Amino acid sequence: MEKENKEKEGLMGWVQTILVALVLAFLIRSFIFNTTLVIGESMEPTLHERDRLICLIFPFYFSDPDYGDIVIIDAPNGSGEEYVKRVVGRPGDRIDIDQGRVYRNGVLLEEDYIHQFVETETYYGDQWELGEGEFFVMGDNRHPQKSIDSRAFGPVHKDHINSRAFLRYYPFSKIAKL
Repeated sequence: MEKENKEKEGLMGWVQTILVALVLAFLIRSFIFNTTLVIGESMEPTLHERDRLICLIFPFYFSDPDYGDIVIIDAPNGSGEEYVKRVVGRPGDRIDIDQGRVYRNGVLLEEDYIHQFVETETYYGDQWELGEGEFFVMGDNRHPQKSIDSRAFGPVHKDHINSRAFLRYYPFSKIAKL
């Protein structure tokens, strides 16, 4: 009988440990950081297909995404997918695309993260005024039809920005802070 009680106590200890670990993992993944896999070529040359990223959630509790941040957003089509994009415009900004160049509030953006000599095309307009809580996001790959972004679906509300890419951890040869 005593042996059975000790076995039950040991088993209950393991169950409690596993439950605590699961709850902690859920809390960390939901509120602190998560990971994502880059699918597609919309962020080339910065990120490539199958790159794996560590993304921070908690900074957005204290501040909005900033210019140049690589963010993970909900796909606007409601599919449950997520897109990896770069923040180009913030609330109150005016974004213009004129002759293949991107302007924010009338100032040409210096975009050293895109392929040289590639012009930025537009899909459904060439001018956007960002309202409260709205962000303009684009992929770094500006070759025609390589990135579905705010040029196609318009500004993204802050509520649909899930996290900020912090670190590429795979492939191991390309580990880098983003």
